[in-house]
Amino acid sequence: MNTSTDRIERQIHIKAPRSKVWRVLADAESFGNWFGVALKGKRFVAGEPCEGNITYPGYEHLLWQVVVERVEPERLLSFRWHPYAIDTEHDYSKEPLTLVQFELEETGDGTLLRLVESGFDKIPPERRMDAFRMNSKGWDAQMVNIDNYVAAH
Repeated sequence: MNTSTDRIERQIHIKAPRSKVWRVLADAESFGNWFGVALKGKRFVAGEPCEGNITYPGYEHLLWQVVVERVEPERLLSFRWHPYAIDTEHDYSKEPLTLVQFELEETGDGTLLRLVESGFDKIPPERRMDAFRMNSKGWDAQMVNIDNYVAAH
């Protein structure tokens, strides 16, 4: 178990070819479907922002915003964002962003998806642990979500 407070690490083995997992991960609309963000008509392009309203019940008033960092087909997708940025009265623009990286590795019977979110130690102390704790729980759920989405599509 990772005991770092700077990074969250998760992985899941998905019983599907890497190309299929990549499409579900790197196609913004598909990503939004399993992640819970309205990204119809959006694309993930390195160096560009991407945003959409959260579709998870109770959070629909929030705007999900990322800056896509890297897109390496069938291998890596990464973006930066403000973790657990749910207080509409708080200005997060001056805070550092965390880095979210998804890496894919082909296995004999599917694809290993590794997720790392790092940079929490630079988040302001008054919200660092909440952001770490909530995103940690969130990534647990999202690993199940992507696995279920791949299986159903």
